[in-house]
Amino acid sequence: MQDVEIYTTPFCGFCHAAKRLLTQKGVAFSEVDVWSEADRKAEMVQRANGGRTVPQIFIGGTHVGGCDDLYALERAGKLDPLLQA
Repeated sequence: MQDVEIYTTPFCGFCHAAKRLLTQKGVAFSEVDVWSEADRKAEMVQRANGGRTVPQIFIGGTHVGGCDDLYALERAGKLDPLLQA
């Protein structure tokens, strides 16, 4: 299974929804809270090609995007193959 990284803040409903989907699928992920680790926000923006909103999700080093993008992959049946790649 691919490594999954997600940049979040504690007050973000989209972050909670994305983490909930990953957890329901049994996917382990590492989380970077850019609220408490503010110095990591610049890292997130660079990795996400300028994406400043949370969540920013990476699967196997590939930038997936945000919560809506993650759910779109799930609806299209493309999330599981990406996780297994």
